[in-house]
Amino acid sequence: MHPFRAAAEAGDHGAIEALLSDDVVFTSPVVFKPYAGKPVTTAILRAVLRVFTDIRYIREINDVGGRDHALLFEARVGELTISGCDFLTMNDEGLIEDLTVMVRPLSAARALADAMAAEFEQVERDLAAG
Repeated sequence: MHPFRAAAEAGDHGAIEALLSDDVVFTSPVVFKPYAGKPVTTAILRAVLRVFTDIRYIREINDVGGRDHALLFEARVGELTISGCDFLTMNDEGLIEDLTVMVRPLSAARALADAMAAEFEQVERDLAAG
């Protein structure tokens, strides 16, 4: 089991943060421009874990070299079930340098966008707190 998967399923914010490189790039399924850096990525992933309920990973696909991983998951956003995939690229130190998330269906992606918009004040507070 990939450590990111274990941390996400456990809701372990500290373990997730420890897996991120300082210069991680996070590409959201609902925002066009990627976010760069560990502080903003950590704050956003904390919000995601507040928004998602019943998150469970259903499949892992790993490349032979161990740098790239696809972690397929299901979760709930409000009353909707969302299916998605976390695409991870690891750096030479074994930390996540790129995290791209894709989700479906469109109705659940819209619900996720709305729920994350409601969380963004907390994201900004988390960033300000350092």
